[in-house]
Amino acid sequence: MASSRKQLAAAAGNGTIGTAANLYSASGTASTDTVISSIVICNAGSSAATYRIAINTASATYAAGKYIVYEASIAANDTIALTLGLIMDPTARYLNVSSSSTNVNFSVYGSENTP
Repeated sequence: MASSRKQLAAAAGNGTIGTAANLYSASGTASTDTVISSIVICNAGSSAATYRIAINTASATYAAGKYIVYEASIAANDTIALTLGLIMDPTARYLNVSSSSTNVNFSVYGSENTP
C-alpha cells in the first residue's frame, strides 16, 4: 500500500459556529483510507473564539455523535495542536469545521493510503 504523508488541507473558519464547512474530503474509493495524524487550530485574532470539528458521512454538516471537538475555546493569538490518529474511509470521509471567528485557521496533516 502506498502512503503519501502531507498537509491534507488548510482553511480559515467561517465565523459562524453552528455552520459546518468541509475542510477535507477523504477518497470515496473503498480500498483507500486517510489517517489524520494532527489538526492544528490557530487563532490569529485579538479575541478568544470557539470552534467545532467533526467527521461525518455528509459534507458541511454536523450530526450528533460525530463531533471530535464541540464548542472548545481558543484564546486570542493562540495555537492548539491535536494529535489524533483518526482513520477516515469512504463511509465517514468528511472533516467538517466551524468557528466563531474568521481569524481561526485550521490545518490538517496526515497520510492518504492507496493500494
